Amino acid sequence: MNASATACGCPVPIEIAGTTLGRHRHICAFFRDAEEEYRVMVPFIKDGLGRGDRICQIVESGQRPALRRHLQAGGVDVEADERSGQLEILSVHDHYVRDGHIDVERMLTAIRQRLSADDEPSISRITGHAEWAGADWPGMQTFLEYEARLNDVVPEGRDTVVCLYDLSKTSAALIADVLRTHPVVILGGLLHENPFYLPVDQFLRELHGRQEVQAQAR
Repeated sequence: MNASATACGCPVPIEIAGTTLGRHRHICAFFRDAEEEYRVMVPFIKDGLGRGDRICQIVESGQRPALRRHLQAGGVDVEADERSGQLEILSVHDHYVRDGHIDVERMLTAIRQRLSADDEPSISRITGHAEWAGADWPGMQTFLEYEARLNDVVPEGRDTVVCLYDLSKTSAALIADVLRTHPVVILGGLLHENPFYLPVDQFLRELHGRQEVQAQAR
C-alpha cells in the first residue's frame, strides 16, 4: 500500500531522475539510447511496484523482451507482477494506433481508465514510447493534440505519465513540439522544469492554425 497517498491534498512524493516530483506529473523524457532510459526508468518502475502502485508501460512490440529483461535484472518479478495485474506491458499498437489509426478520444479514455481514484491508496505510473511518430507521419497533428490534452487528464500531484523519446530516432521538429506540450522534461538523465511549455489552449490554437494553413496549401 502506498502510505504516502494521503487525503491531505498534498502531492504524492514520487522520485524520478533523482528528483522528487512537484504538482506536474506529465513528463517528456529524452534519452540518447535504451541503456540511458533503463538507468532512469527501471528504478522508477521498481519503486512504484514496491509501493503498490499500478504500472502500465507502452513500448514497440520488439522492445518488450528487452524491457522485461531489464526489469528482471533490476529486481522486478515481471511474471508475478503481470499475473497480478499490477504491471501491464502494452505495445504501441495496443494504445496509439489500434486498427491502424490514431484516435485522441480513445487514447485519452484509455489513460483515464488507468488513473487512480482520489480515495485509492495506490496510484498509477504510466510510460509510453512515442518516437515512432515521425514529423512526416500523416497522424502527427492528431498525436500532438493528444500530447497537449493529456495535461488536462493527468491529475496534479498524483498519477504520473512519462512520454519516452529516443533521441536517435526522433526528428528535431517532433522534439520542438513535444517540448511545448509537457511542463516537465527529463534530459541528460535529470529532471527539469520546462521553460518551453505552453498552456493547452494556446498550443491547440497554434496547432489548429497550422492545420488550416496546411489545408489551404494543398
